Amino acid sequence: MAWEHFAHGADIGVRGIGATQAEAFEEAALAMTAVVADPSRIAPQIPVDLHCDAPDLELLFADWLNAVIYAMATHDLLFSRFELSIDGYALAGRAWGEHVDRERHQPAVEIKGATYTALSVAQRDDGTWVAQCVVDV
Repeated sequence: MAWEHFAHGADIGVRGIGATQAEAFEEAALAMTAVVADPSRIAPQIPVDLHCDAPDLELLFADWLNAVIYAMATHDLLFSRFELSIDGYALAGRAWGEHVDRERHQPAVEIKGATYTALSVAQRDDGTWVAQCVVDV
């Protein structure tokens, strides 16, 4: 599993790579956290359950990231661990994190939302899954 960022104008792309769709979604959420703060500085202390469903896998991915963003904003949390399952186009997940400590976490930006720009969920020839989109910062 891995995550990475990709450049996109004034915003930033997040990409998750995993052996399964769920792992790719988890890694992309970690990439999104890394846009804000270093995930290694975030203790996975507080669990938050997240659920979403959509008419297709790509929209499910965007909804997943937006659910994570909403939880971060409404609970004043940053997350460093994600676990989820996907059943068709329904997702049940959990994120673990801690309350934002501005001095220790030094948040760089606020993520406003996941966009449909460069939105893609696809399986590579080697069997790995890649989930990506641009997030509005």
